Amino acid sequence: MVQSVQRAVQILRELAAGGPRLGVTELAERVGVAKPTVHALLRTLEGEGLIVQDAETGKYQLGPGLLMLGNAYLDTQELRARSLTWADSLANRTGEAVWVAVLTGDHVFVVHHAFRPEGAVQILEVGASIPWSTCALGKAIVAFLPPEQRKALLAAELPALTGWSITDPQAVAEQLDAVVKSGYALEDQESALGDAGIAAPVFDRSGGVAGAIGIVGPIERLFEDSARQEHVVAVREVARHLSRELGAGRGAMRGVRL
Repeated sequence: MVQSVQRAVQILRELAAGGPRLGVTELAERVGVAKPTVHALLRTLEGEGLIVQDAETGKYQLGPGLLMLGNAYLDTQELRARSLTWADSLANRTGEAVWVAVLTGDHVFVVHHAFRPEGAVQILEVGASIPWSTCALGKAIVAFLPPEQRKALLAAELPALTGWSITDPQAVAEQLDAVVKSGYALEDQESALGDAGIAAPVFDRSGGVAGAIGIVGPIERLFEDSARQEHVVAVREVARHLSRELGAGRGAMRGVRL
Protein backbone atom coordinates (compact mmCIF):
# COMPACT_ATOMS: atom_id res chain seq x y z
CA MET A 1 0.00 0.00 0.00
CA VAL A 2 1.35 3.45 -0.97
CA GLN A 3 1.56 5.46 2.25
CA SER A 4 1.08 8.89 0.69
CA VAL A 5 -2.08 7.76 -1.08
CA GLN A 6 -3.38 6.19 2.12
CA ARG A 7 -2.79 9.44 4.03
CA ALA A 8 -4.50 11.49 1.32
CA VAL A 9 -7.53 9.22 1.57
CA GLN A 10 -7.48 9.62 5.37
CA ILE A 11 -7.54 13.38 4.97
CA LEU A 12 -10.55 13.19 2.66
CA ARG A 13 -12.36 10.93 5.11
CA GLU A 14 -11.63 13.26 8.01
CA LEU A 15 -12.96 16.22 6.04
CA ALA A 16 -16.07 14.20 5.21
CA ALA A 17 -16.70 13.18 8.81
CA GLY A 18 -15.19 15.98 10.88
CA GLY A 19 -17.39 18.93 9.97
CA PRO A 20 -17.54 21.56 7.26
CA ARG A 21 -13.93 22.78 7.60
CA LEU A 22 -10.71 21.62 9.26
CA GLY A 23 -7.30 23.26 9.56
CA VAL A 24 -3.82 21.83 9.01
CA THR A 25 -3.21 21.32 12.73
CA GLU A 26 -6.51 19.52 13.27
CA LEU A 27 -5.91 17.26 10.29
CA ALA A 28 -2.34 16.49 11.34
CA GLU A 29 -3.59 15.37 14.76
CA ARG A 30 -6.35 13.23 13.29
CA VAL A 31 -4.21 11.58 10.62
CA GLY A 32 -1.22 11.24 12.95
CA VAL A 33 1.48 12.80 10.77
CA ALA A 34 3.58 15.97 10.84
CA LYS A 35 2.03 19.27 9.77
CA PRO A 36 4.42 19.81 6.82
CA THR A 37 3.43 16.42 5.42
CA VAL A 38 -0.27 17.19 5.79
CA HIS A 39 0.24 20.62 4.24
CA ALA A 40 1.94 19.08 1.19
CA LEU A 41 -0.87 16.55 0.78
CA LEU A 42 -3.48 19.29 1.10
CA ARG A 43 -1.81 21.34 -1.62
CA THR A 44 -1.82 18.32 -3.94
CA LEU A 45 -5.47 17.54 -3.23
CA GLU A 46 -6.37 21.20 -3.71
CA GLY A 47 -4.57 21.28 -7.04
CA GLU A 48 -6.70 18.35 -8.22
CA GLY A 49 -9.92 20.03 -7.09
CA LEU A 50 -10.66 17.41 -4.44
CA ILE A 51 -10.53 19.97 -1.62
CA VAL A 52 -10.78 23.75 -1.40
CA GLN A 53 -9.38 26.23 1.12
CA ASP A 54 -11.53 28.90 2.72
CA ALA A 55 -9.96 32.30 2.02
CA GLU A 56 -10.97 33.80 5.38
CA THR A 57 -10.15 31.00 7.81
CA GLY A 58 -7.49 29.11 5.87
CA LYS A 59 -9.29 25.87 6.68
CA TYR A 60 -10.09 23.15 4.17
CA GLN A 61 -13.25 21.44 2.99
CA LEU A 62 -14.19 18.90 0.34
CA GLY A 63 -14.10 20.18 -3.24
CA PRO A 64 -16.20 19.80 -6.40
CA GLY A 65 -13.80 17.27 -7.90
CA LEU A 66 -15.16 14.64 -5.55
CA LEU A 67 -18.68 15.24 -6.82
CA MET A 68 -17.51 14.64 -10.36
CA LEU A 69 -15.90 11.35 -9.32
CA GLY A 70 -19.04 10.35 -7.42
CA ASN A 71 -21.26 11.08 -10.38
CA ALA A 72 -18.94 9.08 -12.62
CA TYR A 73 -19.27 6.12 -10.25
CA LEU A 74 -23.06 6.35 -10.31
CA ASP A 75 -23.09 6.58 -14.09
CA THR A 76 -21.15 3.32 -14.37
CA GLN A 77 -22.96 1.47 -11.55
CA GLU A 78 -24.90 -1.26 -13.34
CA LEU A 79 -27.34 -1.95 -10.51
CA ARG A 80 -28.32 1.70 -10.43
CA ALA A 81 -28.70 1.92 -14.20
CA ARG A 82 -30.86 -1.19 -14.33
CA SER A 83 -32.98 -0.16 -11.35
CA LEU A 84 -34.25 3.21 -12.57
CA THR A 85 -37.46 1.95 -14.18
CA TRP A 86 -38.09 -0.74 -11.59
CA ALA A 87 -37.66 1.70 -8.70
CA ASP A 88 -40.19 4.09 -10.22
CA SER A 89 -42.58 1.19 -10.72
CA LEU A 90 -42.21 0.11 -7.09
CA ALA A 91 -42.70 3.67 -5.83
CA ASN A 92 -45.91 4.02 -7.81
CA ARG A 93 -47.16 0.61 -6.70
CA THR A 94 -46.53 1.15 -2.98
CA GLY A 95 -46.82 4.93 -2.73
CA GLU A 96 -43.51 5.01 -0.85
CA ALA A 97 -39.92 6.14 -1.50
CA VAL A 98 -37.64 3.49 -2.99
CA TRP A 99 -33.93 3.13 -2.27
CA VAL A 100 -31.41 0.98 -4.12
CA ALA A 101 -28.14 0.28 -2.32
CA VAL A 102 -24.86 -1.61 -2.48
CA LEU A 103 -22.55 -2.71 0.33
CA THR A 104 -19.31 -0.78 0.81
CA GLY A 105 -17.31 -2.02 3.77
CA ASP A 106 -19.67 -2.12 6.75
CA HIS A 107 -22.13 0.44 5.34
CA VAL A 108 -24.71 0.41 2.60
CA PHE A 109 -24.40 3.15 0.00
CA VAL A 110 -27.59 4.45 -1.60
CA VAL A 111 -27.04 4.57 -5.38
CA HIS A 112 -30.61 5.44 -6.41
CA HIS A 113 -33.63 7.04 -4.78
CA ALA A 114 -37.07 7.14 -6.39
CA PHE A 115 -39.26 9.71 -4.67
CA ARG A 116 -42.61 8.88 -3.13
CA PRO A 117 -45.29 9.73 -5.74
CA GLU A 118 -46.94 12.15 -3.33
CA GLY A 119 -46.06 15.79 -4.03
CA ALA A 120 -44.64 16.67 -0.58
CA VAL A 121 -41.10 18.04 -0.33
CA GLN A 122 -38.56 15.20 -0.18
CA ILE A 123 -34.79 15.11 0.22
CA LEU A 124 -32.70 13.16 -2.29
CA GLU A 125 -30.79 10.46 -0.40
CA VAL A 126 -28.44 9.29 -3.17
CA GLY A 127 -25.01 9.04 -1.59
CA ALA A 128 -26.31 8.31 1.90
CA SER A 129 -24.16 5.84 3.83
CA ILE A 130 -25.84 3.76 6.56
CA PRO A 131 -24.47 1.05 8.89
CA TRP A 132 -25.60 -2.21 7.32
CA SER A 133 -27.06 -3.69 10.50
CA THR A 134 -29.44 -0.76 11.06
CA CYS A 135 -31.37 -0.93 7.81
CA ALA A 136 -33.41 -3.41 5.79
CA LEU A 137 -31.22 -2.87 2.73
CA GLY A 138 -28.09 -3.90 4.63
CA LYS A 139 -29.68 -6.98 6.14
CA ALA A 140 -31.04 -8.05 2.76
CA ILE A 141 -27.52 -7.91 1.30
CA VAL A 142 -25.48 -9.38 4.16
CA ALA A 143 -27.87 -12.31 4.62
CA PHE A 144 -26.74 -13.64 1.22
CA LEU A 145 -23.02 -12.94 1.42
CA PRO A 146 -20.48 -15.79 1.59
CA PRO A 147 -20.35 -17.20 5.15
CA GLU A 148 -16.89 -15.83 5.99
CA GLN A 149 -17.79 -12.29 4.90
CA ARG A 150 -21.06 -12.41 6.80
CA LYS A 151 -19.24 -13.74 9.88
CA ALA A 152 -16.67 -10.91 9.74
CA LEU A 153 -19.36 -8.24 9.57
CA LEU A 154 -21.19 -9.75 12.54
CA ALA A 155 -17.94 -9.92 14.52
CA ALA A 156 -17.33 -6.18 14.11
CA GLU A 157 -18.98 -3.55 16.28
CA LEU A 158 -22.67 -3.10 15.45
CA PRO A 159 -23.51 0.58 15.97
CA ALA A 160 -26.66 1.98 17.55
CA LEU A 161 -28.24 4.90 15.71
CA THR A 162 -31.44 4.84 17.78
CA GLY A 163 -32.73 3.06 20.84
CA TRP A 164 -34.27 0.50 18.49
CA SER A 165 -30.97 -0.46 16.84
CA ILE A 166 -29.97 -4.06 17.48
CA THR A 167 -26.36 -4.40 18.62
CA ASP A 168 -26.34 -8.03 19.76
CA PRO A 169 -24.57 -10.11 17.05
CA GLN A 170 -26.62 -13.22 17.83
CA ALA A 171 -29.89 -11.33 17.48
CA VAL A 172 -28.79 -9.83 14.17
CA ALA A 173 -27.60 -13.25 12.96
CA GLU A 174 -31.04 -14.65 13.70
CA GLN A 175 -32.57 -11.83 11.67
CA LEU A 176 -30.28 -12.69 8.76
CA ASP A 177 -31.30 -16.34 8.92
CA ALA A 178 -34.94 -15.22 8.76
CA VAL A 179 -34.14 -13.07 5.71
CA VAL A 180 -32.68 -16.08 3.90
CA LYS A 181 -35.88 -18.03 4.57
CA SER A 182 -38.36 -15.26 3.71
CA GLY A 183 -36.52 -13.41 0.95
CA TYR A 184 -36.95 -9.98 2.52
CA ALA A 185 -35.64 -7.90 5.42
CA LEU A 186 -37.33 -5.44 7.76
CA GLU A 187 -36.14 -2.31 9.54
CA ASP A 188 -38.09 -1.07 12.55
CA GLN A 189 -36.89 2.44 13.54
CA GLU A 190 -33.30 1.18 13.69
CA SER A 191 -31.71 3.98 11.69
CA ALA A 192 -34.24 6.77 12.22
CA LEU A 193 -37.03 7.06 14.77
CA GLY A 194 -40.44 6.75 13.19
CA ASP A 195 -39.15 5.22 9.96
CA ALA A 196 -39.33 1.66 8.71
CA GLY A 197 -38.04 -0.25 5.72
CA ILE A 198 -38.74 -3.38 3.68
CA ALA A 199 -36.02 -4.62 1.30
CA ALA A 200 -35.08 -7.63 -0.79
CA PRO A 201 -31.75 -8.78 -2.25
CA VAL A 202 -30.81 -8.34 -5.89
CA PHE A 203 -28.53 -10.90 -7.57
CA ASP A 204 -26.31 -10.56 -10.63
CA ARG A 205 -25.10 -12.87 -13.41
CA SER A 206 -22.38 -14.30 -11.16
CA GLY A 207 -24.98 -15.60 -8.77
CA GLY A 208 -23.81 -13.31 -5.98
CA VAL A 209 -25.80 -10.61 -4.25
CA ALA A 210 -25.28 -7.29 -6.06
CA GLY A 211 -27.24 -5.08 -3.70
CA ALA A 212 -30.79 -4.55 -2.53
CA ILE A 213 -33.93 -2.60 -3.34
CA GLY A 214 -36.54 -1.56 -0.84
CA ILE A 215 -39.10 0.95 0.34
CA VAL A 216 -38.62 3.42 3.18
CA GLY A 217 -41.27 5.42 5.00
CA PRO A 218 -43.16 6.11 8.23
CA ILE A 219 -43.67 2.97 10.28
CA GLU A 220 -47.41 3.55 10.57
CA ARG A 221 -47.73 3.30 6.77
CA LEU A 222 -45.26 0.54 5.96
CA PHE A 223 -46.19 -1.78 8.82
CA GLU A 224 -49.93 -1.11 8.86
CA ASP A 225 -51.58 -4.55 8.93
CA SER A 226 -53.55 -4.29 5.70
CA ALA A 227 -50.61 -2.88 3.70
CA ARG A 228 -47.54 -4.64 5.07
CA GLN A 229 -47.92 -7.94 3.20
CA GLU A 230 -48.75 -6.14 -0.05
CA HIS A 231 -45.56 -4.11 0.34
CA VAL A 232 -43.54 -7.27 0.98
CA VAL A 233 -44.92 -8.95 -2.15
CA ALA A 234 -44.23 -5.85 -4.27
CA VAL A 235 -40.65 -5.48 -3.04
CA ARG A 236 -39.82 -9.16 -3.62
CA GLU A 237 -41.35 -9.16 -7.08
CA VAL A 238 -39.41 -6.10 -8.18
CA ALA A 239 -36.19 -7.53 -6.72
CA ARG A 240 -36.74 -10.72 -8.74
CA HIS A 241 -37.33 -8.79 -11.97
CA LEU A 242 -34.29 -6.61 -11.36
CA SER A 243 -32.14 -9.67 -10.64
CA ARG A 244 -33.16 -11.22 -13.92
CA GLU A 245 -32.37 -7.99 -15.75
CA LEU A 246 -28.88 -8.14 -14.22
CA GLY A 247 -28.48 -11.63 -15.67
CA ALA A 248 -29.14 -13.73 -12.58
CA GLY A 249 -30.32 -17.22 -13.43
CA ARG A 250 -32.89 -19.15 -11.49
CA GLY A 251 -30.08 -21.06 -9.81
CA ALA A 252 -28.74 -17.83 -8.28
CA MET A 253 -32.03 -17.37 -6.45
CA ARG A 254 -32.60 -21.01 -5.54
CA GLY A 255 -34.08 -21.17 -2.06
CA VAL A 256 -34.83 -17.45 -1.98
CA ARG A 257 -38.52 -16.71 -1.77
CA LEU A 258 -38.59 -13.74 -4.16
